[in-house]
Amino acid sequence: MSHQSLVEHFEISLQTPAGEVSTAVGVPTSFVPITAILPLIRGLGEEVQALELGQAREAGRTVSCHKGCAACCRMLVPISAPEAFALAKSLDRLPSQERERLLSKIDAAHQQLAKAGLLKPLSALAESSDPISDDAIEPLNRAYYALRMPCPFLDNEVCSIYDERPAACRELAVTSPATDCQDMTKQTIQPVPVAVRMSTALSLLWADLTGTAPRLVPLPLAIDWAKKHHAEQSSQWAGTALIEKAIEKIGRYLGQEMARRGASNRK
Repeated sequence: MSHQSLVEHFEISLQTPAGEVSTAVGVPTSFVPITAILPLIRGLGEEVQALELGQAREAGRTVSCHKGCAACCRMLVPISAPEAFALAKSLDRLPSQERERLLSKIDAAHQQLAKAGLLKPLSALAESSDPISDDAIEPLNRAYYALRMPCPFLDNEVCSIYDERPAACRELAVTSPATDCQDMTKQTIQPVPVAVRMSTALSLLWADLTGTAPRLVPLPLAIDWAKKHHAEQSSQWAGTALIEKAIEKIGRYLGQEMARRGASNRK
C-alpha cells in the first residue's frame, strides 16, 4: 500500500475447501480509501485460488490457461465498486496517448453494446438499488457472450491491465482442453472451483460501508460508472476496520462454500 501511515500487523488465517491460507499483512491504521486494501484482497484471493489449482493438479488435471489464451475475455466480467474506482485511477495515471487509446476502445465497446440493445440493461444493472439474482443476470450473460466482443482492455489477445485486472479474471481457470474454450457455453468446460469470489466479497463490503445494495458493475462500463460516482470514492475509513470487515465477508463466503461442497459430497 502506498499510503504513508502507521501500520498494524495482522496474522490472517482462512480455512478454505482446499486447505488453510495463513499470511501476515501490514495494514495502515490511518483513514484510507477502500482502494487501499485492494492489493491485499487480491493477494489473498490468489493464495486461496492457488490451493484450488494445486488440488486440481494433484488430482491429475492440467490447467489449460496460458498467456495469449483469451477466449474468456469475451465474457461479461462483473467487478465491484472498489475495483471500478481503482481501475479508473490506474487509467488516469497512464500517459495521455495510451489513456485516450483505451478510452476510444471503451467507447467502441459501448457503441457495439448499444447496437445490440445491451447498453441500457447493463447500465441499469450497474445502477440497480436492489440485489439482482443470478437467474436475472443469466440472459444478459448469454447475450453479451453471443457478441464475442473482446474486452476493451485486450490487446493482441493479451490483457493490457494485467496487474489491475479484476478479481473475476484472476479466479477463472479451466482444466478442459483449451480448444473447448472457443465456446465457453459448452458442457465440456471444466472450470477450477472458486472458493471465494473476491468481487462479490468486495461488493458486500462496499454495500456495508455505504449503506447501499450490493452491486457488480460490468467491466466495459466501469470507467464511466467510477466517474459518475466520483464523490463516493473519496470516502475514507480506518485501514484496520476495513480489513477486519473485509475478512469477515470473505470468511462468511468461505463458510458457505465449504458447507455447499460438503452437502454436494454427501449426495
